[in-house]
Amino acid sequence: MTLNGSFLPRIQWILKVSAVLLLLMTAYRVFFFLVYRSPEVPFSGTALWLGLRFDARVVGIVALSMFILSSFRFTNPFIHRKAAGWWMVLLTLVFIIMLTVYVTDFYHYDYLKQRLSASVLIFLEDAAISAQMMWETYPVILIMLSLFIITYLWYRLMKRWLLSNSAFRITPKKNRIIIATAFCLLCGFAIFGKFSQYPLRWSDAYAFGNEFKASVALNPFQSFFSTMKYRYSSYDAQKVKGYYPLLASYLQVPNPNAQTLNFERSVQFNNNLEIKPNIVLVICESFAAPKSSMFGNRLNPTPYFDSLSRQGAFFARCFTSGFGTARGIWATITGVPDVNRPRTASRNPLAVDQHSIINDFKDYEKMYFLGGSTTWANIRGLLSNNIEGIKIYEEDYFSSGKEDVWGISDKNLFLESHAILTQVKKPFFAIIQTANNHRPYTIPDEDLDEFTKLNYPKDTLTQNLFNSNEELNAFRYMDFSIRKYMEVASKGPYFKNTIFIFIGDHGLRGSAGDLFPQSFSKYDFQAEHVPLLFYAPGLIQPQWRMDVSSQLDVLPSAAYIAQQNHRNTGLGLNLFSSSTRDRYAFIADPDRNTIALVGNQYYWEMAPTGKTAFASVINNDPVPATPQTDSIQRYMEQLTQAFQETSRYLLLNNKKKN
Repeated sequence: MTLNGSFLPRIQWILKVSAVLLLLMTAYRVFFFLVYRSPEVPFSGTALWLGLRFDARVVGIVALSMFILSSFRFTNPFIHRKAAGWWMVLLTLVFIIMLTVYVTDFYHYDYLKQRLSASVLIFLEDAAISAQMMWETYPVILIMLSLFIITYLWYRLMKRWLLSNSAFRITPKKNRIIIATAFCLLCGFAIFGKFSQYPLRWSDAYAFGNEFKASVALNPFQSFFSTMKYRYSSYDAQKVKGYYPLLASYLQVPNPNAQTLNFERSVQFNNNLEIKPNIVLVICESFAAPKSSMFGNRLNPTPYFDSLSRQGAFFARCFTSGFGTARGIWATITGVPDVNRPRTASRNPLAVDQHSIINDFKDYEKMYFLGGSTTWANIRGLLSNNIEGIKIYEEDYFSSGKEDVWGISDKNLFLESHAILTQVKKPFFAIIQTANNHRPYTIPDEDLDEFTKLNYPKDTLTQNLFNSNEELNAFRYMDFSIRKYMEVASKGPYFKNTIFIFIGDHGLRGSAGDLFPQSFSKYDFQAEHVPLLFYAPGLIQPQWRMDVSSQLDVLPSAAYIAQQNHRNTGLGLNLFSSSTRDRYAFIADPDRNTIALVGNQYYWEMAPTGKTAFASVINNDPVPATPQTDSIQRYMEQLTQAFQETSRYLLLNNKKKN
């Protein structure tokens, strides 16, 4: 028998194996739903469909592997009988592994109410105790007997298919190429999971905004391998408890408890505003403070925002708690610094459940606007799973055409968001995330009649902290887009009762030039330095604030201005509090792998080697060694460590209340 003559039987064999696996996975999913659902939970066809796509990804990998491995004469089971025997053993081993994973997943959920994750490996550290617990809790013998019977039936089925005398016929080369290409494309699509810029991800299950529906949809292989890289993303409970008194005092926790690690600060207002104000939070891509007009950049790239900043509460010393868009979004929404390494917390399935003050804005419409896709960095999982009833508007919703990889232009994003907000009848909390101030620095042709590109010599750009004219013009286009939005918003029905908040997701690497003390550039924390503006004529008096602030402070401050009762479980503070104590901004830089604290006078940093730095943020003078500065340095060191250890804890323990 030739390799050619066995081509079609081989394809048919792989498809039959794939179909049986997919059928068994679907049967398990329905069984899982029926066993664990609450009586009031209806059947979810959308969860089943998404689960089918997750299952198809696993089956696609198996099918493609079978096709590649059986493509050689000596491994083709329809040519060599020994190869058929080898395949029966291999497929049975694969099936045993899959059965083991699914059984483990079933009882893992029964025990922890979570689908299988890499955290299960922790139980292997105490294998004897874990085994005894399983023996005393579950019908282990019955389970093993059932697995043996199912495995035996699978083996018999594989033997029947592999040793059957199928009719072989020659397939023309052209047809073989077409069939093989179609088969590989089918497997590739199953593995990718959807027609989109981004592949199917675990976070898509959390777009339902319902924990149980997400659990029904997830595939145990997907959830296990998605969490493998995060299996060491834990915390040292003793360190957290050791630092608790210091941090609880700094945060002014009213009922401190080092045993329960209570960080909750409930804020109640005696006289809530009769008309609830709207919130529009604009998170601006790469809004680097040293490159903007507010801090004296001589190219004056943000003249409109400069004028706007003088009409609201502008915080000139705001720092992000990390570097990167996903980390900035995470910190702003949850109030917890993203100290996850090496990947972001938004990509960590173990950290998907987070409390956000946004949920305390009761009876508010919640919306998120992004010109691209929230599948990027799994942001959709963070939003949908944690912000109740949020409506996400992204590239496929808008009528404007995509400009580049980041979706529609910022100007069109603002204008289309405005059109939607004008139709909202209830108070709303809207987040608008910009993206144009990012490579490839696209300026839409439709705006070139009104927006004039500038072109400076290289040395002029460098002297003013820009690397290219493209970067400068993209920075200017951000200012242009904000101006266009505020012009139409000021004429809209919601303007007079809206608190507008503007903050950068992060800054940019490079020198801060002569605009700031040398410590900003030397320790590169200017990369986390961004503008922060609260703008609400009638509610907020113009003020230029030089005290330190952070992304973590945005939501507690917004809730205060709106007189909204809320529960703060993060590490942020209300910037409008009457307290006169010093505030600090914690920074965990993922690229430099440092942790640091910025205060009103000093900067403290620790590198992975244990080397520390202590510098002034108000001038270039060396910090004198005095009892007072030594005391400040020790305090900042302890507080930095407290922020770091507590953030690691809260990433996994800042869960929302159901």
